Amino acid sequence: MGTEIRTWQIIDGKLAGIDTALRNEGRTEPYDLEPWLASNPEIIGTDIVLIGRQVMTRSGPIDLLGIDKSGNTVIVEIKRAELPRESLAQAIDYASDVAEWTAEKLSEVCSEYTKKTLLEVFPEAFPDVDLEAANLNSTQRIILVGFSIEASLERMIEWLSDSFGVNVNAVVLSYVKTKGGEELLTKTSIISEEIEQERSRKKFKWQMSDARGEHDVQGLKQLLLEYLSRDNVTNQRMRDILLPALLKTKVLSRDQLKKAFVDFDPRHDESKVGYYLSLVSSQLGMKKNDFLRQVVDYTRRPGQDWEKDNFAIRPEWRDLVIEVLEELKEK
Repeated sequence: MGTEIRTWQIIDGKLAGIDTALRNEGRTEPYDLEPWLASNPEIIGTDIVLIGRQVMTRSGPIDLLGIDKSGNTVIVEIKRAELPRESLAQAIDYASDVAEWTAEKLSEVCSEYTKKTLLEVFPEAFPDVDLEAANLNSTQRIILVGFSIEASLERMIEWLSDSFGVNVNAVVLSYVKTKGGEELLTKTSIISEEIEQERSRKKFKWQMSDARGEHDVQGLKQLLLEYLSRDNVTNQRMRDILLPALLKTKVLSRDQLKKAFVDFDPRHDESKVGYYLSLVSSQLGMKKNDFLRQVVDYTRRPGQDWEKDNFAIRPEWRDLVIEVLEELKEK
């Protein structure tokens, strides 16, 4: 048996042990514990806002899904008794699926659960953080929640965290029903919350760069065809909105590009298009996407290191971009 919490109540100056459990009190994980945690996610982590409950993945439902202050997704797996070592493999399976989710997918999950868009929920939870500056879903955190933990699982979590910087933690709860009938819930964490938050801020950031690629014509064409043919929504927006809009003029400001988004699809709320444009900007700034910067030029807005403006297709590559878009249309 690993970490375990015991509670005593002081009655008439003497300690009286309290031995209660959810199952003994008729409480269940899905009908009681999950709503309790959802009502105040601070017990899971002070930097987390929940965006989904019983969110389906290819391997089953995630009990609770959240996003932290750095834009990382948080997979919360709950057990109403002891946390077994198998719960880690289960959560990793969920996380491997969530890792492929786009911002649009996360926003759909958020809207279904909160009745608000991710653009509304994130700034309400973290008013001091601009969502455009966050690397949304760049990595995934795992938090296991239970009422005790197998010693082997505790050892695995500490090893993964200390040796490899993996964002995994366990929260061990203690459910207490006092002699007077009050119900209390306390917690302890295997990895301190301060360490966990610092690690999530420092690690797993996409490497960013403004350096242009130096690919030859055929290599550049192949990279563009492969990238722009992907099903990810942001890739499709670059193919269907950004590049065609830039081909119509020499330079497009950020505000003009927002209008191009709305012109392409009137359902886009112009006040929120900046979020979608930020995802495009992030793709342009990723170090691995140097082939995009070889084709698309931009400047940075004064005082906003992360925000791009004045987009343009470099003149020497206009014909290649036209050729690539035509081939994609034919496919």
